[in-house]
Amino acid sequence: MANIKITRTQNSRIGTVDWNNLGFGVYFSDHMFIAEYKNNQWNEGEIMPYGPLPMEPGLCTLHYGQSIFEGLKAFRNVSGGMNIFRPDMNAKRLNHSGSRVCIPAYDIKNNIEAIIELVKVDRDWIPQQRGHSLYIRPVIFGSSNFLGVHSSSEYLLIIMTSPVASYYPEGLNPVKIMVASEYVRAVRGGLGSAKTAANYAASLLASAKAKEQGYAQVLWLDAVTRNFVDEVGAMNIMFVIDNELITPPLVQGTILAGVTRDTVLTLAREWGMKVSERALEIAEVFEANEKGKLQEIFGTGTAAIISPVGQLAYKDKNIIINESKIGPIAQKMYDTITGIQYGEIEDKHGWNIHVDL
Repeated sequence: MANIKITRTQNSRIGTVDWNNLGFGVYFSDHMFIAEYKNNQWNEGEIMPYGPLPMEPGLCTLHYGQSIFEGLKAFRNVSGGMNIFRPDMNAKRLNHSGSRVCIPAYDIKNNIEAIIELVKVDRDWIPQQRGHSLYIRPVIFGSSNFLGVHSSSEYLLIIMTSPVASYYPEGLNPVKIMVASEYVRAVRGGLGSAKTAANYAASLLASAKAKEQGYAQVLWLDAVTRNFVDEVGAMNIMFVIDNELITPPLVQGTILAGVTRDTVLTLAREWGMKVSERALEIAEVFEANEKGKLQEIFGTGTAAIISPVGQLAYKDKNIIINESKIGPIAQKMYDTITGIQYGEIEDKHGWNIHVDL
């Protein structure tokens, strides 16, 4: 992987980007990395111009959904160069997701090296503005052509990048969340802990209905009792109740082991906060609000980083959290994590991979 073949585009599209209105995942950078899995091994891969891929109607992934993906970011370092935030965790999680849907593991070191080289090639696509970043999307899918329910024998890994602003239009302004009561997303023993296409397809209908009613996302409950909090469709969820930071545990295998989730929990413990990874009933959340003990709710994820929740609706109940303002814990988390990502705060944990440009 030390000498990845690179074919550069002859027609850059960077001039078409509206840098003041990036949105999220709207623009795609000039290049992509592609590696192929054939005959039980991955090839070296190469970087080439971003563009369409040939596809047959019998492509197995179209029929059986054997697809996984990841999301991470690169940031302009205030002192020069760029920082890629915790790519090792994303590479490990990609392989975990693959193990759940019979996709062969991709070497972690090669994964990180491919990302570094790709971002170096498209360095001009890394936004300059504070709060913006270059989103990195690896995806692996079965690339064999057949009809019949079994795993593919061939796979493609594609890594693409996209300059992005905030995931939610609200930015750091609190979002409105609806608790799902009719639908479920993941069950124990299912795909909840894996970042698979199927996992997100299962969330679309409830999310669409929530958005019709003015809510940004859905908060999922466990699929068995529908009493316990799991996660939001695009992020893990945190509650500050009576000065205790509470988030659902990973042990049930129904929620994603978020990179930002881990970052927040690590920082909170270092700050001396009481932190609990435990089962949390949705009724407990509303009871805490009635007693004046619910101080904050916020989501954590690569796309949004920190997303405060200002309103939570469940059946016939609707509560406002912290006067629909960002709370001090969420604000401190956002400032600290982004400060590390942009090189403004010392990276004591070695979370960033710094690359000189």
